[in-house]
Amino acid sequence: MNETIKLLQNHRSIRKFEDKNLDKDTVQTLVKSAQQASTSSYVQAYSIIGVTDPEKKKAIREISTQAHVENNGHLFIFVVDYNRHKELAAKSDYDLSFDSTESMIVGVVDATLAAENMAIAAESMGLGIVFLGSIRNNPAKMIEILNLPEGTFPVFGMAVGYPVEEGSFKERLPFEAVYFENEYPEFDDVKNVLNDYDEAVNQYYKSRDENKRNDNWSKQVVKTLSKKERLDVHDVLKKQGFLGQ
Repeated sequence: MNETIKLLQNHRSIRKFEDKNLDKDTVQTLVKSAQQASTSSYVQAYSIIGVTDPEKKKAIREISTQAHVENNGHLFIFVVDYNRHKELAAKSDYDLSFDSTESMIVGVVDATLAAENMAIAAESMGLGIVFLGSIRNNPAKMIEILNLPEGTFPVFGMAVGYPVEEGSFKERLPFEAVYFENEYPEFDDVKNVLNDYDEAVNQYYKSRDENKRNDNWSKQVVKTLSKKERLDVHDVLKKQGFLGQ
């Protein structure tokens, strides 16, 4: 197993960082690494906003309700971005449209691929990272804080910094539960694998040093997906010019 594979298979989220900002060279290295991710049709339908203003970080923390959103080495916000394309089209003979569901998917995929590149680069430099879907708790407020124009949408953030803890390692779903050849299986074909995984996750929660509990993966995800949350996201997306057709 080479060092890259070891790095990828040892990923863990870090939520406690040293009180030390990333320097400009490190930020630039991370962004340039993110930019070399694959992009659909060379569209590059995303932008990255680094939040360094303490008041803005505090405001975003209030949205997310998570301390590590404010206390980190650098806060990156990944934005689906068709505004630059819209401005370019205004100076051309083309009638630009980015309001299709496909356009939104392209932007989200582009932003996500870039972010994962950044995460890998950061971890290779000894930094820790955590993704922040919590910024979507109030997307309208995020748009206001970041002065985002039509054709943009903040999809998630990433806190990066120098870790003060190793973070816990969580086993992912078994290979047999996520990789299938040629066709999707019947649920009964993977049920036993999921049961074994639930038992392993349950043992993890019972044996860890802090926040021990009797829980498993299936219970968690069903509970999570039963909640009706962030229902305003659809309307905010439409207001920003997305999902018109």
